Amino acid sequence: MANIIDGKKIAAEVREEVKREVAELKARGVTPGLAVILVGDDPASQVYVRNKHRACEEVGIYSEVHRLAAETSQDALLKLIAQLNNNPKIHGILVQLPLPDHIDEKKVIDAIALNKDVDGFSPANVGNLVIGDECFYPCTPHGCMVLLDKIGVDPRGKKAVVVGRSNIVGKPMAMMLLARHATVTVCHSRTRDLAAECRQADILVAAVGKPELITGDMIKEGAVVIDVGINRMPDGKLVGDVHFESASQKASWITPVPGGVGPMTIAMLLKNTVEAARRA
Repeated sequence: MANIIDGKKIAAEVREEVKREVAELKARGVTPGLAVILVGDDPASQVYVRNKHRACEEVGIYSEVHRLAAETSQDALLKLIAQLNNNPKIHGILVQLPLPDHIDEKKVIDAIALNKDVDGFSPANVGNLVIGDECFYPCTPHGCMVLLDKIGVDPRGKKAVVVGRSNIVGKPMAMMLLARHATVTVCHSRTRDLAAECRQADILVAAVGKPELITGDMIKEGAVVIDVGINRMPDGKLVGDVHFESASQKASWITPVPGGVGPMTIAMLLKNTVEAARRA
């Protein structure tokens, strides 16, 4: 039976660390500041933004939330980003995705100053991640790496399989594992034999958004399983991309859903904001 990776507990440790770092910066006259922009009234986005604001307050980070109507023009949004880029009180800028259809997501992400891109989504930031230069690590994959570190799993020389190739999780996750000397395979919807690929993995990261796609028979005995997926079932229950019951019979470590990767994402956002303030 697998050990459970307690994301809530580890995220709380990271937040305590951030709180101490914020206090040190404030003693030097610097208050880290994060601006979050929410366009429209997507219910899930509203919850995320509320949680981010509350998390900032808890650790002493100055936080602004800019709530814009769904019909806000792209130009108005870009103008706000330009103002925040030039505001010395703001060290990190985050635009909550998804955006309304009439707004070009790429243009908006490109407009955020590189030194304030605490989500780690801008092309320059992604490029720096690929070549191993200083960058902001995207929050969710960064959280996954911290989970591995906290349970004492070193990716060096291990076979890692990432299921999912999104720009937000799958691709950066593969790059971060590669940087830590894992041998990495990225699987996706066109992968011929997903089960066979997964069974090779010493470290398996599932980030595909398909409920319980990966079952216990696809898991190598003793593998470490990181489940990034959060899927709401018709009965309201939250499940991951991994079938927890069967997978936990084979894995040595596994993240639960909820309470695994989720809490780490906001914790790493706070960490990136403090890092941005330090660099500024």
